[in-house]
Amino acid sequence: MPCGAASSLTATLPSASVFRTARRVGSANAANTLSSSSSEYLTIRFSILYFWRMTRKRFARREDLGLTPAEFAVLRRLDNPRKIQTFLYGLGQNFELKGDTCRPVRMVLRTRTAHCIEGAMLAAAALWIQGEPPLVMDMRAYRDYDHVIALFRRNGLWGAFSKTNGIGLRCRDPMFRTLRELALSYLHEYSNKAEIKSLREFSVAGDLRRFDPKVWVSGEKNCWDVPEWLDDLPHYTLVNGRTRKALLPRDPFEKRVGAMLQYRRPRALMRKLEKRKKRRKK
Repeated sequence: MPCGAASSLTATLPSASVFRTARRVGSANAANTLSSSSSEYLTIRFSILYFWRMTRKRFARREDLGLTPAEFAVLRRLDNPRKIQTFLYGLGQNFELKGDTCRPVRMVLRTRTAHCIEGAMLAAAALWIQGEPPLVMDMRAYRDYDHVIALFRRNGLWGAFSKTNGIGLRCRDPMFRTLRELALSYLHEYSNKAEIKSLREFSVAGDLRRFDPKVWVSGEKNCWDVPEWLDDLPHYTLVNGRTRKALLPRDPFEKRVGAMLQYRRPRALMRKLEKRKKRRKK
């Protein structure tokens, strides 16, 4: 179970006082409280048992993921890090023109577009099919977007798969001894619109097997439970106050390179951003 998951589940278990109150008072309200608490307890217990059962599955079968033979075949062919990352780079950029999205793997395969967390979930699913745990990590930034990556290990060293439209936050080769070292490798290029190096925190590794694959693999609706869970995972500080003051802003050359994009922003998005800028000036 990922770090922090056990404590969050335990925190929602019904207390013994609820059951004592129901027995002592015997009122309708107490009975309702008992009933709802018992239902909540059973739900949590089922979640724990389900996660335990799924983590025992080293290799994900097509039936486990709920994918069609064609969808599963695409992921099964991604049997090494180079193929996984090349596939992610080949996906178009999801610019979310119709609103925020967090689409499951099936929808990414169908549309052939993704942004960071969608690409991370696809890479995690491909790893699971090959017998590796589907791990992801969240990185938090100051006045900037979070970035989510999929994790893998080779010879005891961490690497990362990443889907991004820019040059700085791409994949990392497996050469980092700890997740902190891996996260620090993103610090220099991770900057916001004010050209400030914005990366501040990184999370523990989160195991996606705690979710039903119907949610994040074979679903057809946005799986908002995944980013919410990632946000609740324990995060660790990368940059403290003194170090933050010592960070240099990006110079003009770095700004030009940082502005390079793999996929050009569509006109509809540019118009949307222009309207937003005008509203701010007002």
